[in-house]
Amino acid sequence: MGTLLIRPPGHRRDIALRPAATAMVWVGEGHPHETIAVPGVALADGDVLVAVEMSTICGSDVHTVQGRRSAPTPLVLGHESVGRVIATGDAGATAVDGAPLRIGDRVVWSVTISCRSCDRCLQGLSQKCRTLGKYGHDRVGVHGDLTGAFASHVQLRDGTAIVRVPEALSAAVLAPASCATATAWAAVARAGRDRDLDGSAMRIHGAGLVGLSAAAIAVEHGATVEVLDPNPGRRALAARFGAGPLDREPDVVIEASGHAVAEALEGVAVGGTVVLVGSVFPSDPVPLDAESIVRRLVTVAGIHNYTGQELADAVAFLAGRGRAYPFADAVGAVRPLLDIDAALVEAAGREAPLRVGLVPGR
Repeated sequence: MGTLLIRPPGHRRDIALRPAATAMVWVGEGHPHETIAVPGVALADGDVLVAVEMSTICGSDVHTVQGRRSAPTPLVLGHESVGRVIATGDAGATAVDGAPLRIGDRVVWSVTISCRSCDRCLQGLSQKCRTLGKYGHDRVGVHGDLTGAFASHVQLRDGTAIVRVPEALSAAVLAPASCATATAWAAVARAGRDRDLDGSAMRIHGAGLVGLSAAAIAVEHGATVEVLDPNPGRRALAARFGAGPLDREPDVVIEASGHAVAEALEGVAVGGTVVLVGSVFPSDPVPLDAESIVRRLVTVAGIHNYTGQELADAVAFLAGRGRAYPFADAVGAVRPLLDIDAALVEAAGREAPLRVGLVPGR
């Protein structure tokens, strides 16, 4: 396909790519992806160009191509990725820890692009910025073509939270960090705002990668964790992420399936907290028994995406105590980037692995 090249306003640094970058463009439901070559990019002062090592397919990518989630087209999908810095804008860029990024740094990055100056960003809600951008969600055009992870390169815009990652961790562990692991970390952290998780009882609905990641994180915070899922294979996998049975009502329930909201609200103990993880939606509307929530003093919180610090904390967990858990096994299949349509079919299957990986140049 061809795209209209529009040079954004402001100072830019032109970067030629030889060979040209490759991006897989989704043009709408029922249509195969189209391949485009991107011979160069124009980096704004704080932008970063990353060569992708591996990207993984998230459930929201599957929902989009199935028509269950609205998205503008043409679109480069994908927001779970790990890669290496190959160029920066003239002003350079810094990681979440404040250190300058260097050519060759191995990194992951947030799904969101934030202004850092609006009221929401200043309140710590950068993932809900007034002028929010999102990788894998925004139409190609004014910000170039390399706007999603299903490509050989991604152009990271100023306002993206970027985190350096260890060379020793596999791409299969790191690629999902920028969605599943960071979201799970944010959900557990939100529960921890209401109570000390050490010694608490937690129930997690859903043994997808978000739920399993939350289980491991919560166990390392001292909680006893139970994971419920209709799939017996996923329930068995949950045990490898530290889950087991509960012997009392849960103090915390994390709903990470998108299908058990009513059960989550009904099953939490008096004074408990229910955390709804928005990355797994859309789901059917649920009747709300407000009287029950009020009388039982239940707190209900929503989590959607995460902050830059939560991404950094998730990576630190994976590099530390998270090594005790089988995160490397989450990517059950790896396909070449050009086989993206077959990979999406595989990721949507009933017996799909937790993640299907895409690798450029294979």
